[in-house]
Amino acid sequence: MELLRISHKKIQNGDVKEFEKAFRRFYAPLCRFTVTFVKDIDIAEEIVQDLFCTYWKKRETIEIQSSMKSYLYQSAKNRSLKHIAHMNVRARHVKDVLELQSVEVDYPAPVEAGEIYEIVEQALHQLPERCSEIFRLSRSEGMKYEEIAQHLAISVKTVEANMGKALKHLRDKIQEYYKDTNNTNI
Repeated sequence: MELLRISHKKIQNGDVKEFEKAFRRFYAPLCRFTVTFVKDIDIAEEIVQDLFCTYWKKRETIEIQSSMKSYLYQSAKNRSLKHIAHMNVRARHVKDVLELQSVEVDYPAPVEAGEIYEIVEQALHQLPERCSEIFRLSRSEGMKYEEIAQHLAISVKTVEANMGKALKHLRDKIQEYYKDTNNTNI
């Protein structure tokens, strides 16, 4: 029985023969244990092999509180559960992608940048001069509302109200354009 005892301390110190002894002793039983979770022998073997590789690489920093057997079985269980969780996430992702592909979306026809520019320009010309100027200072000049208010000697509230009015008007004009282009394509 003493010959079967495996020393974690020896493995920590780099004893390859001791590590090989642990591998031979626990590999098959850990594979049988792991397959009860993952239901696939190839995946179970991969998990156990990865467990032993990680154990060897991190042997100097691993602290085993109980026994090596307990440590290895708990690690195999944790890795199995992590694998199952990962596979569930992948399955949900695949399901979501398939659902998205089956949904038909009616996107409006692509609009050229020049067309959008024309729509915006026409809409801005339809606005009162002050409202149009406030919009241009904000969007074209990159001025903040406070800066526009100071520049035009008006209140920030007036700037906000005019920007709201301009944005609503632009939204309405763009929506009208899409309705018109979609109706002509039918």
